[in-house]
Amino acid sequence: MDLDDDRPSAPAASALDPGLAALRFLGGFFVLRTGAPPGAPLPTLAEAYAVPPAGSRDALADRVRRVADALAAPEVRVAASVAQQALAARLWSVALGCAVRYGRLPDLDPRLLRWDPAGSAPGDLWLTVVRPGADGNAEAVAEAVLHGHLEPLNAAVRARYRPASGLLWGNAASALVGAARQLVGRASEQGRPDTAERVRVLAAEILAHPLLAGTGTFAAPGSLTGFRRRSCCLYYRIPAGGYCGDCCLPRPARTPAP
Repeated sequence: MDLDDDRPSAPAASALDPGLAALRFLGGFFVLRTGAPPGAPLPTLAEAYAVPPAGSRDALADRVRRVADALAAPEVRVAASVAQQALAARLWSVALGCAVRYGRLPDLDPRLLRWDPAGSAPGDLWLTVVRPGADGNAEAVAEAVLHGHLEPLNAAVRARYRPASGLLWGNAASALVGAARQLVGRASEQGRPDTAERVRVLAAEILAHPLLAGTGTFAAPGSLTGFRRRSCCLYYRIPAGGYCGDCCLPRPARTPAP
């Protein structure tokens, strides 16, 4: 595979390069920095998911506080929901991007990923050691993201901010669909229908996982369009926040302009 080609890769497994350069061409949420982050040591995601020792920095609380301030959130659980969904989107994007571009995952152990809770939304991530993980199939992606990250992340958010469990898993499903749509769109733009179909199949298989099953419905089987979740992320409660495209809530009727 030519890593300078900005088209999504074929599904054949390829060696992981030390900088995960193939992800850079996907942009945005898909980029994963590698090596040690510059400056002061940053917490690992494993540390962010755990209860911090007394007197030490609480990375998750720092992030939620930052989101709450930026959005003028009326209650902290709204900010917690937004922060959790943003981090879920980053993790899905990285895992799906590697599955598509390399045909395999790097080891995404939370102890190897460092996180800047004060960084630009949705948060900068550094993979400190790039070493081969599992092949990039749905089971491996689910194991890495759902079990490796979202279960402990959701448990931490639930313990501190008390949002409903269904809300958090709905956020996870919504984030997965959003990441998959981005990859499908990129593949379609580059004339890679096989890659687009691979992404659709991956997403559908992951959404069938017991932790995500029933979190939402699609307008048409086998499509990533028309997804509507069965829970609400609470974003509408933010001043001028509005409703997400996949929101389960009915939209209020608009008042005609005079």
